[in-house]
Amino acid sequence: MLVIGGGLAGLASAVALAEAGLQVGLLEKRPHLGGRATSYTLPDGSEVDNCQHVTLACCTNLADFYRKVGAAESIRFYDRLYFVDRDGRRSTIQASPLPAPLHMAPSFAGFGSLSFADKRAIAKALLAIAWSGGRPKGIESMSMLDWLHQVRQPPAAIERFWRVVLVSALDEELARTAAQYGIDVFWKGFLGSRGGYRIGIPSVPLAALYEGCRDVIARRGGSVQLRRGVREIRLCHGAFTSAVMDDGSELTAQLCIAAVPHTALLELLPNELGGSGGPLEGLKHIRTSPITGVHMWFDRRVMNEPFLMLLDHKTQWIFNKSLLSATKASGDGDAPAIGGQYLQLVISASYDLVPLARKEIIDLCRAELADVLPATREARLEKATVIKEVAATFSPEPGVDRFRPAQDVGVKNLFLAGDWTRTGWPSTMEGAVRSGYLAAEAVLAALGRPRSVLQPDLPAEGLSGFWARRRNG
Repeated sequence: MLVIGGGLAGLASAVALAEAGLQVGLLEKRPHLGGRATSYTLPDGSEVDNCQHVTLACCTNLADFYRKVGAAESIRFYDRLYFVDRDGRRSTIQASPLPAPLHMAPSFAGFGSLSFADKRAIAKALLAIAWSGGRPKGIESMSMLDWLHQVRQPPAAIERFWRVVLVSALDEELARTAAQYGIDVFWKGFLGSRGGYRIGIPSVPLAALYEGCRDVIARRGGSVQLRRGVREIRLCHGAFTSAVMDDGSELTAQLCIAAVPHTALLELLPNELGGSGGPLEGLKHIRTSPITGVHMWFDRRVMNEPFLMLLDHKTQWIFNKSLLSATKASGDGDAPAIGGQYLQLVISASYDLVPLARKEIIDLCRAELADVLPATREARLEKATVIKEVAATFSPEPGVDRFRPAQDVGVKNLFLAGDWTRTGWPSTMEGAVRSGYLAAEAVLAALGRPRSVLQPDLPAEGLSGFWARRRNG
């Protein structure tokens, strides 16, 4: 069994198949595992994530994957979400004892950056989502911005609430985001259950999360090979036969999962698969979105919270990496930083930053930090680096699902994995793991050994559960 690609999709499929008793050979062209969700070592020895990746408690398959590979204890969960606006005003969102979807209402009522009129409009829209069980009617071809206008959201509510959450979650502007994906974020994360919103952040560099994958695969006689790039996937009579490596060698296998980015897959396969009328023709129509990560090391403590979500700024998240990577979990409380402090800023859908120079981006972020973290004005910036992921995710545009292929595209013995496949989720770590699990299920079914691998979503609770059951008959 061959798996091409050592990102989350490839790792998830390989681990699932190894647990099912298959001998898996995984190939990754880079010197590290994790794909777009990994970490690097800088020349001075600092290890940085390419971009801060987080999970939510509603990401059930990602949590299952972390358990399988022994990484679950490296994910620290937080029960409070911290927001700050341009005036430095902080607000916190957290669950109360009330049943879903009312559990966030008390803290939302005290959200200082929104007017009463904005809160009332947002509450009506959220209740419409919950009342429909996460499936409002007539949104199939609608953008999220169109839906927000349809449900009469004021401009300030869109900018200071909906956009803040969704652009960072989906890596796309609201006008280019399918309404269903935006609604799913709120239904699965905030409305369907009381705990789905809890945010999980790795306390170790991302690459460290995948160390256990090798052991799981090796226990079944498999292997993980790094710096082993594939330049061609060969087919014969409509069936997979072998993979040609960058060095010209050829590997044969009974079955293969191609878990590479959709932008790279067509370069590996025969032209007819992606040509007019081919099963992968739609991949040419799936666009990508960029994410920019900015890493800054200050000479002193400048931030107390573990993370902040920013309103009224280009930067969407600030992560207090010094606190998040501390040996002992500190929960949601403040903790002093000893000596300097390392922050990571994340800017999703960062189209206008792609052409900018490193210094321009750092200066922009430094100015935004001064708004919300006054201590940075006097602190010395000891070093900084910028990491641009120009094709970080696929763009969740309205109608994009018609271009996303299933794991089995009709090529015998060849299966696909990747967050861009038909998972029902947008381009997230959860979506990547789901695709890997679905690919593993397809392989096992082809071998006559059907097995369920995919984990169910969190069940809807409280009033949300009642409304969802009523909708589903």
